[in-house]
Amino acid sequence: MKALLLIDIQNDFLPGGRLAVPEGDAIIPLVNDLQPLFELVVATQDWHPAGHESFASSHAGRQPFEQIDLHGLPQVLWPDHCTQAGPDAELAPALRTERIEAIFRKGTSVEIDSYSAFFDNGHRKSTGLADYLRGRGVTDLFVSGLAADYCVYYSALDALDAGFRTTVLTDATRAISAEGWAAAQVDLRARGAVLLESRELASQIKA
Repeated sequence: MKALLLIDIQNDFLPGGRLAVPEGDAIIPLVNDLQPLFELVVATQDWHPAGHESFASSHAGRQPFEQIDLHGLPQVLWPDHCTQAGPDAELAPALRTERIEAIFRKGTSVEIDSYSAFFDNGHRKSTGLADYLRGRGVTDLFVSGLAADYCVYYSALDALDAGFRTTVLTDATRAISAEGWAAAQVDLRARGAVLLESRELASQIKA
């Protein structure tokens, strides 16, 4: 089975949000059109408790986008974003959700960030996504969403490590940093991921 994974298409990552990804809203019509091509659609949400230690506001004198060591892991400090049960953590209103079978929430532990849909950044706790996908018979995973150079990238890496044939739909994602996304694409290809635009998807779906 081939599944579509929608990463963090949430209000705070869209224009006007607290951690807006440039042109993040531009992917929504495309993602909506892609969903009917797949037997299974799964989504994720960043779901942080207030005072999350990845927030710059949790560290006196620190500013957003500085990097620190957080419990032995490198951590970019972010603006407060996607706080649990707040409207800014909700999936984008324009995103069609009727075909989303399950939503996996990440970043729920106050002490550690979670870029990947599969694990926290230290690989200490699993979200259960890999087991869920295997239980549904998924062999091929197609990844889209926000942001390309962080949560999409790390989710694709963990999907590869979990044994899924992994494709990143490059026009169905947007990045915080163009340079970071360029480096991520090189790494993904080196590790065996396929990168393609959605217009090339028909041949992949039928394969």
